[in-house]
Amino acid sequence: MPRAAVVGAGMTEFGIHDIPLEELFAEAAFGALDDAGAEPADVEALYFGNAMSGQAENTTHLGPKVATHAGMAGIPVQRFEDACATSANAFKNAVAAVEAGVHDAVLVGGVERCTPETGRDTAAMTRVFASASHRQYEQPAGLTFPGVFALLTKRHMYEHGTTEEQLAHVAVKNHGHGALNPRAHFGKEVTVEEVLDGPVVADPFRLMDCCPFSDGASAVVVVSDELADSYDAPVDVTGVGHATDVVPIADKPTPHVTQAARDAAEEAYEQAGVSADDVDFAEVHDCFTGAEVLASEALGLVADGEGGPAAATGRTARDGDVPINPSGGLKAKGHPIGATGTAQVVELTEQLRGEAGARQLPDADRAVAHNLGGDAATTVVSVMEVRG
Repeated sequence: MPRAAVVGAGMTEFGIHDIPLEELFAEAAFGALDDAGAEPADVEALYFGNAMSGQAENTTHLGPKVATHAGMAGIPVQRFEDACATSANAFKNAVAAVEAGVHDAVLVGGVERCTPETGRDTAAMTRVFASASHRQYEQPAGLTFPGVFALLTKRHMYEHGTTEEQLAHVAVKNHGHGALNPRAHFGKEVTVEEVLDGPVVADPFRLMDCCPFSDGASAVVVVSDELADSYDAPVDVTGVGHATDVVPIADKPTPHVTQAARDAAEEAYEQAGVSADDVDFAEVHDCFTGAEVLASEALGLVADGEGGPAAATGRTARDGDVPINPSGGLKAKGHPIGATGTAQVVELTEQLRGEAGARQLPDADRAVAHNLGGDAATTVVSVMEVRG
């Protein structure tokens, strides 16, 4: 099957922004186009992700609005919503459209504003986020996403002996990586003691086990295999897997294994013709420290039960044998819901090109991105590699 390639990548700083969603996305879109050496007229379609703007900012029908601000009015625009996996799903569909010959060049990305600049405080945004949980069986009980991932992680602790200190090492590692990323929401390092001394949010998570609410946007230019060599630095997309899991969480037979991630990873690896052993690094959805532990095992980067020890012994650090989240991950880089999936693709692109600056990994030729939505009920896994 002909492969698609990413030829341009752009993103804003993640943090707090006081400009409208349309302008925020345009900043990332123009960054991706400039990086590709392309013009808006070169793009045939826009695949766009936003999850929460209707509830958070009373603005819907964003497709033509962001296209207008990005200088692309007139082309087809498709908006995606899949909770935190929103723009990864947009990316998956853009890749499929290019590989099928429907379009030769697609701009794909996402945007979200989740901070009080929306006019909603943390408690209000937490309720908005909780709309991704089950309306009948979870929301009436007051289950929000710190609680969801706390339940998944507590089960993992029961099954494998994972400890709070091991979770704290995930936070320390990702803050260390984020300190090297000029676009990260949090650019400071922390210690294990600081993490463990923080207030409890949802047992076993303390404050610094949790990613922040962030504003931001990200975008990439995806082109056909035939067009890729006409650009300076194409990076091949060799596999994209997409799977769903049971909702509500109480009905998952093995909640701590995040089955959708395993299914999506299997599909992505099969398409790419590789295994987890062939991957040089990963960007995973660490909305909470426990989520990174579960993801590292679901992707096959470490054995089941080894996610916690791998973090504690440094295996998943930048200089470890299975580097995870060199960007700082959601934990330090930030988590603007609709932008997170393609922000991971931006990181893969920059690392594989050797353009990641102070956080650059040596000899990175192949990487995997893992983006989940809701209570691990939707997962998209993408494999990218240096064009050979």
